[in-house]
Amino acid sequence: MPSQAMRSTGTAAARATPEYGSRENTERYDGKAVASILSVADQPVSTFSVDVDTGAYANVRRMLTQGLNVAEDAVRTEEMINYFRYDYPRPADRAVPFSVTTDVSTTPWNPGTRLMRIGLRGYDVDARGRPPANLVFLVDVSGSMDEDDKLPLVKKSLSMLADRLGPKDRVSIIAYSGMVQTVLEPTNNTNYIRQALDCLYAEGSTAGGTAMKSAYALARANYIEGGINRIVMATDGDFNVGVSDNKALIDMVKRERDSGITLTTLGFGAGNYNEAMMEQVADAGNGNYAYIDSAMEAQKVLEDELSATLLTIAKDVKVQVEFNPAQVKQYRLIGYENRALAEEDFTNDSVDAGDMGAGHQVTALYEIVPAGSAGWLPERRYEGNRPATPANTGGELAFVKLRYKLPGESASRLIERPVPAALIHSARAPQGDMAFVTAVAAFGQKLRGDKYLGGFGYREIGALAPASNDYWRSEFTRLVRLAESGQPRRAARD
Repeated sequence: MPSQAMRSTGTAAARATPEYGSRENTERYDGKAVASILSVADQPVSTFSVDVDTGAYANVRRMLTQGLNVAEDAVRTEEMINYFRYDYPRPADRAVPFSVTTDVSTTPWNPGTRLMRIGLRGYDVDARGRPPANLVFLVDVSGSMDEDDKLPLVKKSLSMLADRLGPKDRVSIIAYSGMVQTVLEPTNNTNYIRQALDCLYAEGSTAGGTAMKSAYALARANYIEGGINRIVMATDGDFNVGVSDNKALIDMVKRERDSGITLTTLGFGAGNYNEAMMEQVADAGNGNYAYIDSAMEAQKVLEDELSATLLTIAKDVKVQVEFNPAQVKQYRLIGYENRALAEEDFTNDSVDAGDMGAGHQVTALYEIVPAGSAGWLPERRYEGNRPATPANTGGELAFVKLRYKLPGESASRLIERPVPAALIHSARAPQGDMAFVTAVAAFGQKLRGDKYLGGFGYREIGALAPASNDYWRSEFTRLVRLAESGQPRRAARD
């Protein structure tokens, strides 16, 4: 049972969120500049860590539906793309935990380029196939959480997760404000979990760093060998007591992740939201980050995608693409700016990268200039600075390599896939899933002011997305129309 009864919350009335960048809005983001165009002659290899986070899309949706300016720094195009599921084949064998799909289409906003998609899909598990879980709910109950879209929504969200637990799972709860308290010792009793959540109220300052240390200690004390050991942190990220510097928090989480305890961060609220901390800490903790702006989003993340949220099937997943200069002249990776890795990091198993959960999908989209086309970059004046005419090196457009570690293993495994050159020559306008991926990528670029999108606007983006009966895809087209209406405007980078 809950270790101590706590009085019910007195939630503050909902109020309008001040515009990002104003004195009253202290939201924090760690936006990166749009990646530059690269020449295959100079840099033929692109390397990045996978990203399964979805928080940027839900947060952008919140801004749009509230009629606010969309902060450029809050838009990560890869998270917008990876918010949705696509029709990638299931893996044939769990020994290789994900399938790899590649395809090529023309580019709706640039007739001189092509789009190359790489899609990964992890194997699925149901409740019976999932190992037992040791979960620590780490709940921020500081005074800043006393708003309708914060602590009350946290309670609903974590109750949804508790309702999906199996007979071998255990949940404990730590609440923190100016002090840190273990509210619930490990239990499988859903009623106890609900009672403990219902009794939480918001008051005081935020000692988040101390609370995280306590959560890791509790998770270690109840560690399940061979099971899921995860901290689920629910907060607006507004730490103001003790360790609050992002780097110090990240360093602490990095030290803890080798113990086999992962970290999921769930972000809530607006106006003072520290998204920079939420996303970076989850990545350092070998976990994932989601932003919860509604009960519907909580259901999606914590019910519909429960296994992906909890069960890691592949660790340190890295992607490396080598382009054939006989087929590709220039390229750019759309998004993943904060996931870029050095070429040599690909084979270095000590370099951390993103993890994939059961059923997770990852999509990467490259815009490429075929050899012989003009491209973005001007010809260089001096002959010595110009690339030599490449020899025809066979029928490959590119070569895709993936490295990953199975849980419990320290040595990475390798998957290799050639991309046939025929795909670039037979490319047609994007259709179906490829059209939807392209529409989402264009939407993310448009919101963040990507100069390579040219004059491709919201009307064209909306027309590109195929009609769908899927709730989330239909909602996307509504968001595009909302952006087109001119109510929300893009906020300039500071």
